Amino acid sequence: MAEQRLPEIWPVNGDFVAEVGDVDLSQPLSDAAWSLIEDAYHTYGVLIFPNQHLEQGEHIRFANRFGDIDLSMQKSMDVADDRLPREIADVSNLDPDGNVMGEDNRLLYFGRANRLWHTDSSFKPVPANASCLYLRSIPPVGGQTEFADARAAWDDLDPDLKHLIEGRIAVHSIATSRSRLGFEMTPTENATYPRVPQVLVRTHRVTGRKSLYLASHAGQIIDMDDCEAEALLEELMTHATQRQYVHSHRWRVNDLVIWDNRCVLHRGRPFDDLRWPRDAQRATSLDVAPTYVQEGVELPPGLVAATATATATA
Repeated sequence: MAEQRLPEIWPVNGDFVAEVGDVDLSQPLSDAAWSLIEDAYHTYGVLIFPNQHLEQGEHIRFANRFGDIDLSMQKSMDVADDRLPREIADVSNLDPDGNVMGEDNRLLYFGRANRLWHTDSSFKPVPANASCLYLRSIPPVGGQTEFADARAAWDDLDPDLKHLIEGRIAVHSIATSRSRLGFEMTPTENATYPRVPQVLVRTHRVTGRKSLYLASHAGQIIDMDDCEAEALLEELMTHATQRQYVHSHRWRVNDLVIWDNRCVLHRGRPFDDLRWPRDAQRATSLDVAPTYVQEGVELPPGLVAATATATATA
C-alpha cells in the first residue's frame, strides 16, 4: 500500500492566505497531516482546500478538529430553516426545498448582512475560532468572499491609536449588524442573543501576534461617548480593510475555505441572489473563552452583571 502523501501548502500572499493540496478532507487525517494543516492555519489565517467532496458529517468532523461546534443561530430565529443540521449554518439563498428564496423571504434579508465586514459569532459570549465554508454551488458572476488580515492592520496602526484602544471593550450584538441594512430582529430573537462584550485588541494564544478584533456587530465602546465610539469603530474598520490587507476569493464548486476568526475579518460580495443559487454551508468551531477573559481585561461591575445574565440566557 502506497504511503499517503502529506498536504502541500502553497502561500498566496506572504503570510496571509494559502492553498492546500494533496488532501482529501472526506477521509480521517493522519496526525502528520493534521499538524501541517494546523500550523498553516495559524500562520496564514485563511486556507483554501480545492475540489473537496464532503458529506455533512465529514464537514462537521473537520470543523470539530478546531474546537467544539458553534451551533447555527438560525435555528433559534422566529423563521427557522430546516434544510441543514444545526451544526451547519446555512448561508445560502436556498429554501428548505432547495429553491432560490423569494423576495419576501425573511432569511434572505437576514443573510444579506453577511456582506458587511465581520468575524463570526462575535455577538455570542464565546465567539468563533475556525469557520469552514463549503460551496456546493456558485453563481456565474459575483458572490466572492473577501478576507482582511487584522494582524497586519494592527501592526501598521498609528501608535497613538494602539494606545487608545488596547484594553478597551466594545459591545457586540447581532441586532446591530442587521439594523445597518434595515433588518429588524424580533423581541424573542433579541432576548436569545443579547449584547455581549468583546475586546478591541486580541493576542493570538498560539502565535502571540496581536490583531484588531472588529465586526459590523460592534456598536458601542465601554466608557466612551456613543458618537465618539461610532467614529472610532468606523475609523478602525476603514483602516483594517484597506486593499493591502484584503484577499478576494473567487469560489469554485467544492471549494472549502477555512479562516481564523480571531484575527481575520471577512465579508461576502453581492450577486443576483433572486436569480442564481449559491449553496454555501458553514461549520464553525468555538473559541475557548470570552475574549476579555483571554486578554485578562476586567469588566466594569455593571457590565459583569449584564454579561452573567446574557451568558445564562444564551
